[in-house]
Amino acid sequence: MADSGPKPPHFDTLAVHAGQSSDPATGARAVPIYQTASYTLPDTDTAAALFNMETPGHVYSRLSNPTVSVFEERMAALEDGVGAVATASGQAALHLAIVTLMGEGGHIVASASLYGGSHNLLAYTLPRFGITTTFVPCGDLDAWRGAVRPETRLLFGETVGNPSVDVLDIPAVSALARRISRCIRRRSSSRGTGSSSAACSSMAGGSTGWNRASFRH
Repeated sequence: MADSGPKPPHFDTLAVHAGQSSDPATGARAVPIYQTASYTLPDTDTAAALFNMETPGHVYSRLSNPTVSVFEERMAALEDGVGAVATASGQAALHLAIVTLMGEGGHIVASASLYGGSHNLLAYTLPRFGITTTFVPCGDLDAWRGAVRPETRLLFGETVGNPSVDVLDIPAVSALARRISRCIRRRSSSRGTGSSSAACSSMAGGSTGWNRASFRH
């Protein structure tokens, strides 16, 4: 039988090892916590290339950090995505994704069954910046479809609504988003709806509540 080559790592292996190699100096397996704020650079050419984002690397920990980079690469591997961005909270992740997709005049269609912090962001905070949201019943696909406007840029929901435990029909809402060329974003533990950002205290940290967000154009 012909050798088919190495098999891709399973999900459990990716959860433990993705994004990291053992320390070349000590052989240590665990990811160290790098507490540095800055980094030494070998020469001015390297510094210029890093600051111009012409080469990967670290210049300040407020921008990137080796420990955070491992976490981002690991989350991207678990989601089968091309990359990830770590933020300080789930609400920061949600806000970052929204303002990347739209500005003043943008519109969101969201499930009415949402975590309170997400609801408050959509209902009270974002309207101050000209971004509005129409809330619809989680399971009413006709309501989702009817709420879409020309300025709609995002469909948002939770896989399992908090606290009502409504289950979002991700394939149906995703299909709607594709038909109208919009973005779908969901907070959940499932995979496969696109690029993702995650708050590790809720998902990777083992909390009973999930706090993940993904979207697809």
